[in-house]
Amino acid sequence: MQFVDEVAVTVAAGKGGPGALSFRREKSVPRGGPDGGDGGDGGDVLLVANEALNTLVDFRFQPHYRAENGHPGAGRNRTGASGEDLTLRVPAGTTVIDEDTLEVIGDLPHAGSSLVVARGGRRGAGNARFKSSTDRAPRRTTPGEPGERRALRLQLQVIADVGLLGLPNAGKSTFIARVSASRPKIADYPFTTLVPNLGVVRIDTDTSFVVADIPGLVPGAAAGAGLGTRFLRHLARTRILLHMVDVAPPDGSDPLHNIDAIERELLAYSPAFAERPIWMAPNKMDLTTDTRVADAIRSRYPDRAVFPVSAATGEGVPALVRALAAGLAGIDVEAEAALRQRISHDVLLRSEAERRAIMTEREAGDTADDQDIDFDVSDDPAGAGPRT
Repeated sequence: MQFVDEVAVTVAAGKGGPGALSFRREKSVPRGGPDGGDGGDGGDVLLVANEALNTLVDFRFQPHYRAENGHPGAGRNRTGASGEDLTLRVPAGTTVIDEDTLEVIGDLPHAGSSLVVARGGRRGAGNARFKSSTDRAPRRTTPGEPGERRALRLQLQVIADVGLLGLPNAGKSTFIARVSASRPKIADYPFTTLVPNLGVVRIDTDTSFVVADIPGLVPGAAAGAGLGTRFLRHLARTRILLHMVDVAPPDGSDPLHNIDAIERELLAYSPAFAERPIWMAPNKMDLTTDTRVADAIRSRYPDRAVFPVSAATGEGVPALVRALAAGLAGIDVEAEAALRQRISHDVLLRSEAERRAIMTEREAGDTADDQDIDFDVSDDPAGAGPRT
């Protein structure tokens, strides 16, 4: 299935049903009063997080949704049925943004979370509502109110136990293909991975965890370079970060310098990432017999777990996978939930900052469009020639 992590959709809530204009007519009641009932409320549009989903691909092919309108009222004071709510299923980890105002409407962090994104219109009143001592036979009714209509942008942050972090071509896709049934595209050029890939790692029949292969980051990612902000948000809902480091970079760069460059971007995006466990996996050990890079990483990060591996040959991978499973089992659930909340808050703040920047650009563009056209009438007696 195609992975889609951002889509634009349009939702419209149902219109309220109109009130009825009716009078009681019975043989024994020659002058029956008004008995027009109210209409029904329009249906709402709701988003509900579902644990069985991990992509927004369905919304790409069907971007327009409308809830049911409320039904009209009827005589004998019968109220119209309310319109049925429209419930749309989305993956857990979805953030909802208003396309027009760029306001973050809400977040669906876990399965079962729900959010009303468009309110249905209120019902119209029947003429029975307007009966008074001075108007015994009102002919007044009100129509139902229109439902809300909104253009939304849905952004997904994948939910995984382990998130793979590193430069392009560090071997993340090779690793996830080695440990799971996921088959991402693998090639010897940067940015082979363009969207996150999820893989389930099974230790035994009762033990498994999910790994997320995040597209490679580059310096400046926190400011948007290489779609960095779009990729970094997928690390917000992981429990352990596994930093894969190429011990023999083809460009001859220093692996330790590369580690620092990537982790600076990580902390620039959210300082709370400093509290998340980061494990180190010096990769491509099959290409060198020199262990100095792995030793230097252990020396630089004495508090981190370091597992030299070769994702291509499988060397060291089983030990790393078993250690990850044990490490995940030992994580404090409440502390992790609180940390995840802080990181997600930073993600929302960054979305808000991006919103302000875009709104500023829009306002600047509107100001330029509103400027008066400068006319040159020196050679145009009619005064109708715009300057070219």
